[in-house]
Amino acid sequence: MRDQRLPVGDEERFWDLVEAAWAPLGTEVERARRVLAHRESDPGGDPQGTSLAVVEAALPKFLGNLRSAGEGLSAQELTDLDRVVERKLHDIDRADVQAVTDGSDDGFLYARGFIVAMGRDFYTAVAEDPETAVPDAECERMCYFFAHLHHERYGTFPDTGSGISRESCSNPAGWPG
Repeated sequence: MRDQRLPVGDEERFWDLVEAAWAPLGTEVERARRVLAHRESDPGGDPQGTSLAVVEAALPKFLGNLRSAGEGLSAQELTDLDRVVERKLHDIDRADVQAVTDGSDDGFLYARGFIVAMGRDFYTAVAEDPETAVPDAECERMCYFFAHLHHERYGTFPDTGSGISRESCSNPAGWPG
C-alpha cells in the first residue's frame, strides 16, 4: 500500500502559501473569511450574506496571487503541494459535508475546493462541524491547482504517490454503507 501520510512541513507550507495569497486582498476580504469560518454575523445579521459575495469576488485575485507564488517552484515542490490539496479534499469527502454543500459529484468536488481555498481556519471549522460549510460555494480551480501548474511548467501531471483520490465519494470513511 502506498504511503498516505502527509509530511507536516508540506502542509504548513501549503497553508502559509494560501494565507499569503489572501493577505494582499485587504481587510474587507479578511473579515469576510473570518465571518464565514467562525459563523459570525454580517452587519445585516446574515451569517453568510455579503461575506460570501466578497470572498467569491476575491477568488480570482486570490488564485492569481497563489499562481504567482507557485511559479518559481520545482516539480517536486508542486507535487508536494498537490499532494496536500489531494489529501485535504479527500479528508472532507464526507456525506455530512456534502449534505450541507449540496451538489453533484463534480459540484461537491468544487465545493470542497472552495473549503480548501478559504484557508486553514475555514477548512478546520468545516472538518469539525460541517454546518459551517457554505451551500453552493465552489472553487473548481483549487481542486487541481498545483497539478495544473506542474503540467504547464514541466509538461506532465504530478504523481503524488498517495494512492488516494480527490474525487467525490472516494473516501470510504466519509461515506458509511
